[in-house]
Amino acid sequence: MKRFKGLSLIITLIMLCVSITTAFAQNYSFAVPSETVNLYINQNGTVSIDYQITFNNDASAHEIDYVDIGLPTQDYDMHSISAHIDGNPITNIEKSSYVDGIALGLGNYAIPPGGSGTVYVSISTIRNMLYFSSSEEEEDYTSFQFMPNYFSSDLVHGSTEMIINIHMPLGLTDNEPRYFPPTNWPGDSEPASGYDEEGRIVYQWYTADANASVKYKFGGAFPARIVPIETINTQQSVTFQKDDALSVVIPIICCGGFLGFFILIIFIIVKSSKKRKLKYLPPKIAVEGHGIKRGLTAVEAAILMQQSMDKILTMILFSTLKKEAAKVIKKDPLKIEVEKSLPKELRKYESEFLEAFKLTNSRSRRKALQEMMIALVKGVSKKMKGFSRKESITYYKDIIKRAWEQVEAAGTPEVRSERYQENMDWTMLDHEYDQRTQRTFGSGPVFMPWWWWRADPTLRRTSRVGGASRVSPTNIKPGGSKSTTINLPSLPGSSAAASVVSTVQAFSAGVVGNLTGFTSGVTNKTNPVPKTTSGKSFRGGGFSGGCACACACAGCACACAGGGR
Repeated sequence: MKRFKGLSLIITLIMLCVSITTAFAQNYSFAVPSETVNLYINQNGTVSIDYQITFNNDASAHEIDYVDIGLPTQDYDMHSISAHIDGNPITNIEKSSYVDGIALGLGNYAIPPGGSGTVYVSISTIRNMLYFSSSEEEEDYTSFQFMPNYFSSDLVHGSTEMIINIHMPLGLTDNEPRYFPPTNWPGDSEPASGYDEEGRIVYQWYTADANASVKYKFGGAFPARIVPIETINTQQSVTFQKDDALSVVIPIICCGGFLGFFILIIFIIVKSSKKRKLKYLPPKIAVEGHGIKRGLTAVEAAILMQQSMDKILTMILFSTLKKEAAKVIKKDPLKIEVEKSLPKELRKYESEFLEAFKLTNSRSRRKALQEMMIALVKGVSKKMKGFSRKESITYYKDIIKRAWEQVEAAGTPEVRSERYQENMDWTMLDHEYDQRTQRTFGSGPVFMPWWWWRADPTLRRTSRVGGASRVSPTNIKPGGSKSTTINLPSLPGSSAAASVVSTVQAFSAGVVGNLTGFTSGVTNKTNPVPKTTSGKSFRGGGFSGGCACACACAGCACACAGGGR
């Protein structure tokens, strides 16, 4: 009897361990490293939503066999939904029992523990998201709210690189649509704006610090005449733009910080405005495509990375000097002389750059340079169509990294200088170009490029300093022919970097003028400042009561337990 009891106890313990192990294995735990959301307002009054979500499943977690996606309303067309994971179609799509939305059964493509996968889902027809808005506009407006899908904080962890794109309906002019500053958003409240491939006005918000379990709220408004009137709800229960900042503002004011508060607000506005003016790329470039766009020049890669325009203009100057199309005749203020006979291999932006410097009026030249930059930005945008900006930037950053590695690996000062000359276009794209030049060469010599006499007018006046010849080899052009009899200087690393940096500074001071103002003139054409509802009194797109997850809104997505059961 005792032996039977002992055996029974062992069996009970084994069953308990199996139960605990099974329960542990059933836990869902994952990260969402990236998520892109596209919301489309259609001219027929419906809304379409696309999600692209990448999951990294924890090694000790349950496989991700279902993904639940919350939807803004319960009035959607199941037949309009399609989905796939890593290119494999998802055929099991049904109403979710966990959230107010749908469940995607991954089946054979479930994401195993320790694995990753990217889920794409498109919901083409969602109704009842538009509301009439009472506003100070001259005509009736309709507005909407949208809260992207989120997951339970018990399931998801880590930060998410998130892109939210709101595509307004076709038929709007630049000044008609409005956006609403998002709530809880960790990135800039002011979006980038531009046009998508269909010609729709699009607002884009981006951050690398999103949390896939946080409720972010976005919204916008546009003239009601754009969509059929019967598709717009008449309910207006709340003011659309809640002033969530009041809970912070009132205590500050009450504590005697009234003046300090307004100084802080002015500082934030000025800083945000300046930062916005430097964002000259249209948002459609950042809408994720697939694959790397290879073959961009260093100048075009600089545009893709949104480097400062004075540096980009200096890079174009150097490329024209290298092609023997121009020379600098004065550095301060910067003056450039264009050669009468130009080489045939000039790129379009190089030719336009030289044409600008044929203009003697500084204002006309500045405007021509802005027009050249506008065309260059638009050209890069066109080349990036269908490609991933993120992957492409990573690719070009690797080129920059390898360019420096070639310089640093050279065994002698002469070879190191040669590699430095060959890779100068790419090394300049390094944000620490001058510091890295100094670290790489130290006090050792840098033999300047064979064409450097075109960049430094002092080299053409004399080839001797203080009665002694400059310490450098004869200036030999690649291919073995002498391009000039001038001997170029060998400079310490700090002086070599300073020579390049001073040219950039000369561009800013003598040609570009105020860099923010110059770039703003480009941004206004390539990525115009979007219209917000600040100072307006919009109502509508409001909340209705009682939906699951306490999200409960007519224009937002509710999702509490996505990513598995």
